[in-house]
Amino acid sequence: MAKIEDLRSALEYLKEIDGQLVETDVEVDPRAELSGVYRYVGAGGTVARPTQEGPAMVFNKVKGHEDAKVAIGLLASRKRVGYLLNEKPERLGFLLNEAVSAPIAPVVVDNKEAKCQEVVHYADEPGFDIRKLIPAPTNTEEDAGPYITMGLCYASDPETKESDITIHRLCLQSKDEISMYFVPGARHLGVFREKAEAMGKPLPISISVGVDPAIEIAACFEPPTTPLGYNELGAAGAIRKEAVKLTNCLTIDERCIANAEYVIEGELLPDVRVREDVQSDTGKAMPEFPGYTGAANPSVPIIKVKAVTTRKNPIMQSCIGPSEEHVSMAGIPTEASIISMVERAMPGKLQNVYCASSGGGKYMAVMQFKKTVPSDEGRQRQAALLAFSAFSELKHVFLVDEDVDCFDIKDVVWAMNTRFQADVDLIPIPGVRCHPLDPSNDPAMSPSIRDHGIACKAIFDCTVPFSEKDRFHRSKFKELDPAHWVPELFK
Repeated sequence: MAKIEDLRSALEYLKEIDGQLVETDVEVDPRAELSGVYRYVGAGGTVARPTQEGPAMVFNKVKGHEDAKVAIGLLASRKRVGYLLNEKPERLGFLLNEAVSAPIAPVVVDNKEAKCQEVVHYADEPGFDIRKLIPAPTNTEEDAGPYITMGLCYASDPETKESDITIHRLCLQSKDEISMYFVPGARHLGVFREKAEAMGKPLPISISVGVDPAIEIAACFEPPTTPLGYNELGAAGAIRKEAVKLTNCLTIDERCIANAEYVIEGELLPDVRVREDVQSDTGKAMPEFPGYTGAANPSVPIIKVKAVTTRKNPIMQSCIGPSEEHVSMAGIPTEASIISMVERAMPGKLQNVYCASSGGGKYMAVMQFKKTVPSDEGRQRQAALLAFSAFSELKHVFLVDEDVDCFDIKDVVWAMNTRFQADVDLIPIPGVRCHPLDPSNDPAMSPSIRDHGIACKAIFDCTVPFSEKDRFHRSKFKELDPAHWVPELFK
């Protein structure tokens, strides 16, 4: 496998694999058109049909941005993530679990080595405008504005100086201002911002766009797997078996990813807020992972931009919020978290886990559980409860036996239809905090829901009772190598 260390090497590698990358020289408008095209090409996920899981795509000509390209959908396929991380798709959760357990700390390189600073634009220069410098797409015509959807936000605790990196919803609001949305209580950068604001100080922050996909995946780990003080760049380093390279920013006291395509340097301002849709006045933000367009937040913090640095002829990276790309970024780290939690409690019982596309990588997990002795009966439900503990935004857990492919939702539904009885195998858990972007998590939907963002979580136990396993053997077909008959299909 070719060495992947940044976005460009990842794209070059995908060019070598049939069906994994397409390019177009036809000019595209970043306002609604770019995402509209990719919706048909390869978005998948919870995007409104028709859509499909297809190749990543590079737009070589972007209206209004003469020297820039836009790449989209790099991670919008579990198979493609497997190629990029050099791992079998079904083992990606195990890979990330191993990586987060043995991190390799990032290193800082000299500015002269930083490819991200080949071109520098300072905010106090005449004509500076981030909207002209950064080809951030507007996903739909209703969006609040152009959004950076794959921005790796890096900041440090103003007291402890511990650093963290996460991905946030970032809207370009003016020539030098970006709004930043924080899901309440879900991100460590939110803690850093609150501490700085309590001190009356701005929080220095860098936003790196267009990086090694291992960094994008690792950045999506959440507590309790990566507690406050854990820098997810260490997990990215472990995936590559080589430290991530950072460099010092030019205008703020913070660091950024040294080989990023774009870096935005700025400060989160204390006690300054903006209405997210101040430009569009639509009441909407952008398409989010559940498949709906999120409501514009009436009051979000502002980043005051100090500089934008880029590589020569930079490649902007973007994603469609509800696409399969979100499933990969959010779902695979969640699988790793569940594997870690359950393996510690009951080693060897959990065979695999899949945070399914239909749940956007966050709401739904399919857990493949193996019962080997009578006392294992009931442990599968305990494993589901552990999964809810490991990931608070999880809403539904489907439990299946080891003979069911947890990555094949048709097989999961087959198990539900032949091994599940709702009166005894459906376990509702009402009144639990979940995710605010699910519109059904609202008091309007049920009297059991006390506040928006609270849900009735549920376990669907589609496993066969241990005492009944002899009645549920699947038909046994002959094991052979089909490539002998149709080699072109089984290369």
